[in-house]
Amino acid sequence: MREVVKNYAFLELPKSKTVFHELVKSIVFQQISYKAAENIHGRFVKLMRRDNFSAKAVLSKTEEELRSVGLSYQKVNYIKNIATNFIKKKYRDKDWEDKSEADILRELTEIKGVGEWTVQMILLFQLERPDVFPVKDLGIQIAMKALFDIKSEKKDLLTDMTHIAESWRPYRSIASRYLWAWKREN
Repeated sequence: MREVVKNYAFLELPKSKTVFHELVKSIVFQQISYKAAENIHGRFVKLMRRDNFSAKAVLSKTEEELRSVGLSYQKVNYIKNIATNFIKKKYRDKDWEDKSEADILRELTEIKGVGEWTVQMILLFQLERPDVFPVKDLGIQIAMKALFDIKSEKKDLLTDMTHIAESWRPYRSIASRYLWAWKREN
């Protein structure tokens, strides 16, 4: 990791305005290339800016309007689920900063479409928690396999990665950002 830190810039990504915005962004970015996700997210934000990008505004859009920016049917449903939950449970009023990572994970994964990876992205990029390690992230896996010459796969890969990352505690979030920075350039 020393060489990665020395030779690559720390990955800085702009924070979203709110946890709601970051959740929506994470859904857009799931399972597609970064470049494609950036374009779709940009079109989505442009569409929503007319309505101040609130949960209520998202729910006011038709499926066709949301699909017109490049979202799949499934992602439209997930985004609408998030908006519904933020209104119903009044999440916008919660102070996410004071909640534990476990509480945030438990609460947000109750929303259909929001999984562990999505919550980890919120913890890393929006709430800037220092010790998050998204072991199931494909970019992190690719980087660690290459940089640490890991040959294992599936469950063994996750175990090996977790073992290596233990030495990075309590700053695994920073290490993760450097791994993504390396991955983007290689």
